[in-house]
Amino acid sequence: MGAVPTLQDLMTTLHGWYPPATAEGWDAVGLVLGDPEASVRKVLLAVDPAPEVAREAAAWGADLLLVHHPLFLKPVHSMAATTPKGRTVATLQGAGCALLTAHTNADHAVDGVSDSLARALGLGDLAPLQGAAGPAVDKLTVYVPPDAAAPVRAAMAEAGAGRIGAYDFASFTVPGEGRFRPLPGAEPAVGSVGALETVQEVRIEVVLDRALRGAVVRAMLAAHPYEEPAYDVVEVADPAVSATGSGRIGTVERTTLGEFAARVAAALPETAHGVRVAGDPDRVVRRVAVCGGAGDFLLDAVRRTDADVYLTSDLRHHPAAEFLEHEGPALVDVAHWAAEWTWLPVLERLLTEAFGSEGGDTLEVRVSTACTDPWTFRAEPAEQDADAASGDPHEVAPAAETPSPTSPRDPRDEA
Repeated sequence: MGAVPTLQDLMTTLHGWYPPATAEGWDAVGLVLGDPEASVRKVLLAVDPAPEVAREAAAWGADLLLVHHPLFLKPVHSMAATTPKGRTVATLQGAGCALLTAHTNADHAVDGVSDSLARALGLGDLAPLQGAAGPAVDKLTVYVPPDAAAPVRAAMAEAGAGRIGAYDFASFTVPGEGRFRPLPGAEPAVGSVGALETVQEVRIEVVLDRALRGAVVRAMLAAHPYEEPAYDVVEVADPAVSATGSGRIGTVERTTLGEFAARVAAALPETAHGVRVAGDPDRVVRRVAVCGGAGDFLLDAVRRTDADVYLTSDLRHHPAAEFLEHEGPALVDVAHWAAEWTWLPVLERLLTEAFGSEGGDTLEVRVSTACTDPWTFRAEPAEQDADAASGDPHEVAPAAETPSPTSPRDPRDEA
């Protein structure tokens, strides 16, 4: 059996898959509780750091509770056990269990929340609905005499240009010929007014963070010997046209909206919320857009795609109604917890593979059995009076049976 990993080992691996820097600015991800040097033998995975999940982790003897939703998103002044969040902390501390969160950084990533949801529904040919914004980068090109190249390169580097990953002072230089004619009023460093001049020059190219554009250009101009240096700045397109970003869009075998909704119901853990659908059940479905968690912020992006249906959670009345008025994709609304739960089996597999060995697993990983969806049941309609008018518009259709809120059905058990 291999060496038992530390909490830091797990964090390093997890943050490689789901970099904290890709989380939204308002989010709170990373280590909440625990010693990075502590050994980790058991990891419990859950969507929410709810008190019942903390109790489950403590009862199992977990060394780490790894969750999707942050415990704290607002400033707090107390973690006393008189509050639910305080009880979660007290339970985990008493059991020696760390707490780690991967939220919007896991939403955007490959093998993250939306990616896992899409694959759980059988989607292929996946691409982000809205690509992740990469760093804003410029490329500066300037032409200088060969003997001035070194000081100009140094000035730009000192101003912050040429930093690429773990390297700095990066640049590219190629020789060539420059041509110009100084006009009356010019004070040329090389050549004479009125005479066409051909000189040996070098072309220097550097990349830089867009925020440093002004500082780098000023430093270059100050170090350049020419009165009117020739240079240009271009904005570099994000080279990472990758699989990361918000939501996913992909393809399924030709089906109908009704059949697709049934597939969704079978693929997700059962909840009182169930699967709500807006659209013609006979509509043909080939292209499917999804977003794990609350996804109404992507409605406009979905309308610009060729999706036949958009599946997400927490859709509000007015945005959904206005979206449907455009006669574009149908809508499927599922429980927030259920959609994000699909990530947990994927994470279970990734962690087991990453920390396994030929002699046996060095890490035991388990998905929480607690259903932390806040909705626990749907009400059955009361019996109607015998003389109640038939076809009463306020009559409520019988509700389907709902599962126990503490024992979610794991779709993997039915595979």
